[in-house]
Amino acid sequence: MSQAIVEDASEPVEPSQSLTVPTSESARQRRKIAALEEKLQLLEEGHAVKQRETNYYMSKGRAIRRVVTLFDNLEDLICENDRRCGLEGEDEDRTVDQDRLQVGYITLNQALPWLHSKASDMEYEDYSYMLKKLRQGADSARGDDTSKLKTLVADWINRDLKPAFPVDPEDKHCRGFVSDVCGRLLCPTELDWNSPVVKAGIRDRIDGYVVTEMSWPAFLYEKYTADQENLEEGLFKSTLLLQAFKAIFTSPSSARDVAGDGDAANIIEANRRAKKDVYSSKKVKTHLRFALSSVTSWRSVDGDFDYILFWKNIVDFFERAPGRASQQKVKRLLAWWSRKVFGTSQRAELTEGAKARMSVNALAKQRAQQDDAFFDSE
Repeated sequence: MSQAIVEDASEPVEPSQSLTVPTSESARQRRKIAALEEKLQLLEEGHAVKQRETNYYMSKGRAIRRVVTLFDNLEDLICENDRRCGLEGEDEDRTVDQDRLQVGYITLNQALPWLHSKASDMEYEDYSYMLKKLRQGADSARGDDTSKLKTLVADWINRDLKPAFPVDPEDKHCRGFVSDVCGRLLCPTELDWNSPVVKAGIRDRIDGYVVTEMSWPAFLYEKYTADQENLEEGLFKSTLLLQAFKAIFTSPSSARDVAGDGDAANIIEANRRAKKDVYSSKKVKTHLRFALSSVTSWRSVDGDFDYILFWKNIVDFFERAPGRASQQKVKRLLAWWSRKVFGTSQRAELTEGAKARMSVNALAKQRAQQDDAFFDSE
């Protein structure tokens, strides 16, 4: 008997449905629904945060192709800075392209001051995602800018140059060297577009008339004409360049009249932005060349013309001036651009006497005098 009791006690107790506390079906379903709704809310909140993050990166990325670099990859800029951080001693073997990348990285951090520290603290997956969205925003802005100039450039040419055969705002196939007016603007400054021989040579790509990035096109020059004895005179001062810059960086309406100095009244913090934005005019020159060409979609090579090398030639003109005289000319050119785009301010030149006569200061002086007189009368 006692042995039977011991054997029964050693056996595990089987779970039984009778041990459960009866709960209604509706109550159980309500709790399941509440749990699922909580999970769904968490998922939606996470998706909303991710979407806001994506929109933020893409909006910030739009500045990259405009004020940092037109062609370089973000990864290349970051890798070059990482390479320099790992060096011990002087980097005597660095190349011109590496210098360009480093300048680009410094400019990138000026445009996006949060990027360096944020990228340093992120996991690689999040870091890659951020760069991807920044790149998408950058390329989207470039596409918007080229699309905008496609129509505007045709309107400006037809209005200002009044060609015998107007440029079609919608059809790019009729531009480039097929068009007489676009051909004149794209023609290398060392060649005379008015010569039938030159026109035929360029259109047939005959030796001696091949158009490459090693020639400054006429559209870069003031009045679209260059002095062969002084090729720097008037370079980067054309009306079309000013119009293109204003259309992209201020507004299309501001590009209608560029004859006088600019008006910064409607531009927030114009003085602070002037230098940064004017430096970005280097990208406008490349976009304008594309708008004048017959190429219908953005690409880096157009026949014998390499846009990347053209961009580098422009960057080097501004950033690698060979001596003090050339550097001073670049400074004067940038000052000219700042004045044409943003106008000039005479505020700093006001004398103390002139300030004292202004009504705000004059009123303050009169009120102080009245208070003094009232005090003395008492």
